[in-house]
Amino acid sequence: MDLLDIGTVSERSGVPPSALRYYEEIGLIRSVARRGLRRQFAADVLLRLSLIDLGRTAGFSLAEIAGMFSGDGQLDLPRAELHAKADALQRQIADLRVLRDALRHVADCSAPSHLECPKFRKLMRAAGRRRPYQPPQRTAAAKRRGAEA
Repeated sequence: MDLLDIGTVSERSGVPPSALRYYEEIGLIRSVARRGLRRQFAADVLLRLSLIDLGRTAGFSLAEIAGMFSGDGQLDLPRAELHAKADALQRQIADLRVLRDALRHVADCSAPSHLECPKFRKLMRAAGRRRPYQPPQRTAAAKRRGAEA
């Protein structure tokens, strides 16, 4: 069995060693040996890391990704969750298209005021219907400043 040193796994996968250690700590990957203090992994860890990266890119949490592997480490994809995530991504794509169209129109519109432009107003109404208002989140620093006042 070919073993890969943690540095090699990091280099080939693009995942920092600290993240590899964390992934091991939460059970996403498993080292199979040690060489001195350095973890050694089976070569198939690279495929598993690719699956983890794909899941994170799709918006799954690390806990959700961990749940996609059975107890013996085999991939057990929850098809219903994948369909739901794909549907959510489809809605996000539609929202982003509206935003892209609005930005392009604002950049190119020749109306004296964008608020006078019927197309711009239509785009704004469409954007407003997409999601309810969410107040901006205050950062920890802003919360501290507010508490000090």
